[in-house]
Amino acid sequence: MLKIGLIGVGHLGKIHLKCIRLAREVYDLVGVYDADAELAARIAEEYKVRAFGSAAELIAAAEVIDVVTPTSTHFRVVKQALEGNCHVFVEKPLTETLEEAKELIELSRRAKKLVQVGHVERFNPALLALGEVSVQPYFIEAHRLAMFNPRGTDVSVVLDLMIHDLDIVLKLADSEVSEVRASGVAVLSETPDIVNARIEFCNGAVANLTASRISLKNMRKVRLFQRDAYISLDLLEKESQVIRLFDADATGIPERGQQFPLETPRGHRIIHVDQPPSGPVNAIQMELESLAHSIREGKPAAVSIEDGYRALSLAQRISDAVAENQRRLPHPQS
Repeated sequence: MLKIGLIGVGHLGKIHLKCIRLAREVYDLVGVYDADAELAARIAEEYKVRAFGSAAELIAAAEVIDVVTPTSTHFRVVKQALEGNCHVFVEKPLTETLEEAKELIELSRRAKKLVQVGHVERFNPALLALGEVSVQPYFIEAHRLAMFNPRGTDVSVVLDLMIHDLDIVLKLADSEVSEVRASGVAVLSETPDIVNARIEFCNGAVANLTASRISLKNMRKVRLFQRDAYISLDLLEKESQVIRLFDADATGIPERGQQFPLETPRGHRIIHVDQPPSGPVNAIQMELESLAHSIREGKPAAVSIEDGYRALSLAQRISDAVAENQRRLPHPQS
């Protein structure tokens, strides 16, 4: 088993702590550290683990460090862990700035240590259920809506919520970004609370994303349109649906799913609707375990530090586009 230490035991940190405990076949939890010593002591007592007096002490005792601290501290903590010869799991976003992310990429390469970024939606059952389904979207539409919560409003909704979908879109489109247009507005906080972005890729694919943290209901949906299929992902309900159109005499129509006849100008065709099974999973536990397997097998991390950089880079381009668009708007008359 790999010796793992947890840095940051706030709301999300406690969830990670429980998941590390569940991943007992691959991890041995050596202890925790938090800048709030009282909080760390309280959590250590509650979960019967050791609270270390400093991050350096914990890093020295571990092989893997799980970083669940505020984004503003990610660069410093991850750098310290890598310099301490540890592999790292760090919650999204990777860092506050691209310069910090670039430095960590170089450091991880020199140290020959893996860094996995916590883009947890990669492990959502709705996405995993697609399995061997060929995904080559021409158009992607994503809506991520959340009810207002003051926690997380220190950054814009792009880094708070949209970045989840940016990582998914970059993975699915599998192409370099050619153009970004975006608009947004701050409603209840000092940074944009709702943002819409249009992303064009070099391969011709287009993505339209909306993220809001001032909605009256929660929604996390991604829709993919491609030449041979319409794919719907409900990341909140953890369900997926694949709809295809086949010729009536086509071979290879999947047995699973439902078929509906359709008369078209091209003759009789069949609509095939499939809802791939998606069993319940603990996504955070799964992503933490995937890092352990990558370390053991000498393989790249499931969500690499480079993936984290690409998502952060696109988030920055969107934030810049929002800011530029706001500068062009006329100021309201007082």
